[in-house]
Amino acid sequence: MSHATTLRQLIQQASALLKQVNCDAPMRDAELLLMSVWGMRRTDLIIRASEPVPEAIETVFNALIQRRMQREPLAYILGEKEFWSRPFHVTSDVLVPRPETEHLIEAVLEYFPDQQGAYNFCDIGTGSGIIAVTLACEYPKAHIIATDISESALRVATGNAIQHKVEDRITFKQGDMLQAIEQRNAHFDAIISNPPYVAEHEMASLEQELSYEPRNALTDESDGLTFLTDILNTGPEFLQTSGMIMLETGPCGLPDTPETLIFEKVIHDLAGHARGGIYRCV
Repeated sequence: MSHATTLRQLIQQASALLKQVNCDAPMRDAELLLMSVWGMRRTDLIIRASEPVPEAIETVFNALIQRRMQREPLAYILGEKEFWSRPFHVTSDVLVPRPETEHLIEAVLEYFPDQQGAYNFCDIGTGSGIIAVTLACEYPKAHIIATDISESALRVATGNAIQHKVEDRITFKQGDMLQAIEQRNAHFDAIISNPPYVAEHEMASLEQELSYEPRNALTDESDGLTFLTDILNTGPEFLQTSGMIMLETGPCGLPDTPETLIFEKVIHDLAGHARGGIYRCV
């Protein structure tokens, strides 16, 4: 691509390259990458479409397109992903936030409609902190404990809590699932989790982008039900009377409901697929 390349030409050429490697939204990806490199808004892409692209901008942009052609997730290249209409910093230490996880936030808002309530929530396997931070933003008097086994993930989550000015109401703890929490101090209104639920046999068929994401945040290296079962079996000990457990899942489905819980309902995504379950303490 020569120095005389216009903005429109650069986008078209980059989009064609991304299409060749089967990126889902090649034009969108090319536009977002150029907006990031050049510090533009979307309207600038239209207004300045015939403008020549500075050589330095083009060089950096082309390097990012090469990364995307390797199917590196766009969120990792940009360093950011939107969740619940807020920007979150992401790195390859954490999963890329996905819209399906927003159904967990919807479930909390449905069962805890008083957003001024001083609730105690627990986010297990917080990753980038999207659930914990979003709940802290939506419930300004709530306190959240968020756990993750990964120290590097907790650093990302802490940064996001600071960015959204809720770090004073989130306690981050390192450890495996609920083992990070002292039971005698925990009486949660709800435990919310998007745990690793991809079955080991499903991993090979996943889209290429997922090979960049932390494997231990995706799969239990078994049938996908290991961590879901663990949370359902141990979670009730950490709940208030009538406390809730809200879980995200995938094709593996949901484990059998233990006797300590009442199954409330299935969470469905917009396509009608089962994507989670809601439980209440007996």
